[in-house]
Amino acid sequence: MNAPRSVLVVGPSWIGDMVMAQSLCMTLRQQCPEVQIDMLAPAWSLPVVARMNEVREGIESPFGHGVFDWPGRHRLGKSLRDRAYDQAIVLPRSFKSSLVPFHAGIPLRTGYRGEMRYGFVNDMRELDRARLSSTVSRYVALGMPADTALPDPLPYPRLRIDPENRDSAVARLGLDATGPVAAIVPGAEYGPAKQWPAASFAALARTLNRQGTAVWIFGSEKDRGLGDEIAASAAEGTVNLCGRTSLPDAIDLISIAGHAVTNDSGLMHIAAAAGTRVIAIYGSSSPEYTPPLTDRAEIVWLQLECSPCFDRTCRFGHYRCLNEITTQRILDAIGTTA
Repeated sequence: MNAPRSVLVVGPSWIGDMVMAQSLCMTLRQQCPEVQIDMLAPAWSLPVVARMNEVREGIESPFGHGVFDWPGRHRLGKSLRDRAYDQAIVLPRSFKSSLVPFHAGIPLRTGYRGEMRYGFVNDMRELDRARLSSTVSRYVALGMPADTALPDPLPYPRLRIDPENRDSAVARLGLDATGPVAAIVPGAEYGPAKQWPAASFAALARTLNRQGTAVWIFGSEKDRGLGDEIAASAAEGTVNLCGRTSLPDAIDLISIAGHAVTNDSGLMHIAAAAGTRVIAIYGSSSPEYTPPLTDRAEIVWLQLECSPCFDRTCRFGHYRCLNEITTQRILDAIGTTA
C-alpha cells in the first residue's frame, strides 16, 4: 500500500494525549515527508496542535465530552469532503469518533476495535496490549501498516516555542526570568490519586526559593486555590500562575524553567515536549503507560503493592503512593540538597 498523501487524524480529548499524538504525526512524516496532516481536535487542545510542525491545520471538533450529536458530526464530515483525504486515523475508540471520517467519505479509516463501529472504521486493528503497552506506542502503530515493527526509538513530541509570546507573557505577568526558574504543576485533572500533597509542593518551593530559584506554579483556573495555598506557604520567589495563563503561554513559560516538578498530567507532557527537564511524580497511574516522552526525565514512583490502580481517588483512603514520597526524594531527583 502506498503511503497516504493526505491524512485526517481524529485526536484525543485529553491535553496530554494530544501531545503524545504528535509522535504519530512525526511517524507519518518519516514515512512520507510530503504528507499533509490535519488534526480534528476539541477547542481546548487546538493550541497544542498549533505548535506541532507536522500538522497543517487543526480543525475544531465542537462536540463536548460524551456528546453524540450524529447530525452535527454528519454536517462536519460533509464539510470536509472537498479536502479528499486519503486516510483517517481515529485515535479514540468510541463509535461517535468514527462518524466524521465516515461522513467525509475518506476511503481508508483506520482505528482500533472498540465500540460497535464496523464499516465506519474499515481498517480495523486489534489492540495488542502486551506489544503496545504505552499510549504513545498505540498511537504510532496506527500510522503504520498492521503488525509492522514500531520505530526504535519512538519519536518524542517537540512543541514549537514562540519566543515573542514567551517574552510578552513574562512582561505581562511581571515575572523575573533573569535567574534560575523551576516550574511546579500541583494539579491533575484526573483526580486526587494523581496529586502529590500541596504541603509537599510548598516545602519544595520554600527550599528552592532559599537557594535562589524562582518557582512558578502552573495549572488551570480549577487549580488556582491550590496554587494560592502553595504560594502562601512559600517565599516571595514563588508565583501562582494557575488560571492566569493561556495554554500557549504555559507552553512558552514552562520552556524557560530549568526543570518542572509535576504530577502525571497534561502539563507534564507539555513540559516534556517543551524541552524542559521533568521530575514526574506518579501515584495511581503508571509511567509504563503514560511516561513523559523525553530523555530529560526523572520518574518518582513508589510502586507499592496496590499501585498502579488507576483510580481517581484512593480506594483505601491512605494515598500512601503519594504521601510517602518525601520532599527530599524530589530534591534528590532535581539534584539539589535541602
